[in-house]
Amino acid sequence: MKIAVFAYSRQGCRTARRVLSGFPAAQCRAFTMERFAEEGFLPLGKPAKPFYGELFGWADAMVFVGSCGIAVREIAPHVRDKRTDPAVLCIDELGNFVIPLLSGHIGGANDLARLLAERLDAVAVVTTATDINRKFSVDAWASKQGLVIDSMPLAKAVSAEILENNIPLCSDFPVVTEYPPGVVPGDGGELGICISWERKTPFARTLHLIPRILHLGIGCRRGTEAAAISAAVERVLQEGNIDRRAIRCVSSIDLKAKEPGLLAFCGENQWPVSFYSAEQLREVEGEFTSSGFVQSVTGVDNVCERAALLGADRLIVRKTALNGVTAAIAAEGMEVRFG
Repeated sequence: MKIAVFAYSRQGCRTARRVLSGFPAAQCRAFTMERFAEEGFLPLGKPAKPFYGELFGWADAMVFVGSCGIAVREIAPHVRDKRTDPAVLCIDELGNFVIPLLSGHIGGANDLARLLAERLDAVAVVTTATDINRKFSVDAWASKQGLVIDSMPLAKAVSAEILENNIPLCSDFPVVTEYPPGVVPGDGGELGICISWERKTPFARTLHLIPRILHLGIGCRRGTEAAAISAAVERVLQEGNIDRRAIRCVSSIDLKAKEPGLLAFCGENQWPVSFYSAEQLREVEGEFTSSGFVQSVTGVDNVCERAALLGADRLIVRKTALNGVTAAIAAEGMEVRFG
């Protein structure tokens, strides 16, 4: 976690040091006013707007040791989206109260406030409704689980509704813990949560939480362009009713490690790609769609299915071929846990 801490008095600097004491120095930046300069603190930059703006983009968390007013004024020009804004907290200079101001759930400000309050022997002043009512916070939980939140307006609607009524949840994966307060199992109704890599709508208003657990295996002829690979993959996703945001990574044989079209395709989608030797692919256990031609060229009977299954648990889409491209998809195992 990258943390920027700002102090506006000598006592504030002492409290800031306590805040930073439990984090790696390489991930922390501390700032104070020039007249309070001391070792470990950089001067607050001027003009203020670009100075705080740069740190707003760099930091995972910004901690202001001073008044809430200072924090609000400095971050106000830079607030954009709760999915990407950093956690912002305010701590009084004596370290009595820790107040999350921005990105309490997805950004983790509420959890960080509790952590720092424990470290400072302070009080965490958490004000988000789901927290103070001890209800399930869908955006905070999804963020911790690495799930893609399909719609922030629907996440907000769920958070509002859960204060008054139970929210049904359906999951394609086993739920192995008790459901949290405000959430019940269900597969129909006006508003609900669905955990799936498939594009489906069990509720009139369905909040999709998409697990990024799918591995995309690709094989292709030499010189295949990115557009051809994209078309083949899109066909696989459409036929499997799979949300592309569930794709975690791409894999292929090492013979394709310098294939421009494949590399461009992965880059366009911001998917990391791994390449494996024929020997590594042969060692993958399972039943695969064999090809004598592929065996003669690559030294292994199937590239896309074997590559997809490396690091995953089961194939969900077998080899699909289109215009010299083959693609397959495998899924990691997953369980849903609350708490």
